[in-house]
Amino acid sequence: MTEDKINQPNVTFSVSETLPHQINAPSFKGTGIKMEPPFVNKHGVTIGDSVYASPNSPLEKWTDNTDPAIMSGDEWVHPTNDIGWNTSENRELLESKRKPQASPFMHPTKDVSKGTD
Repeated sequence: MTEDKINQPNVTFSVSETLPHQINAPSFKGTGIKMEPPFVNKHGVTIGDSVYASPNSPLEKWTDNTDPAIMSGDEWVHPTNDIGWNTSENRELLESKRKPQASPFMHPTKDVSKGTD
């Protein structure tokens, strides 16, 4: 994705609150967590666009003298398009935020299991 597309206000980065271009990306649908678009941090690096290469990134200009701490902190982490969401702990977090889907197995007004146990 180019910088031009990132700066356009109507560009959509998710489909139905998922990132379909990432095979293991979780779905945020029904969790109350809103998918957020990519952002440009103070170093001019686009975070969250799934391209992972940016001409301004310290990774692209790495030398023996580069301090790795330059790439630490929240400005390097995207809130919804981050590899951390693929961990089992974070997937459980998302699942715990979803409301159970009662239909098609529950009647909306009658307890059909009453007296069966």
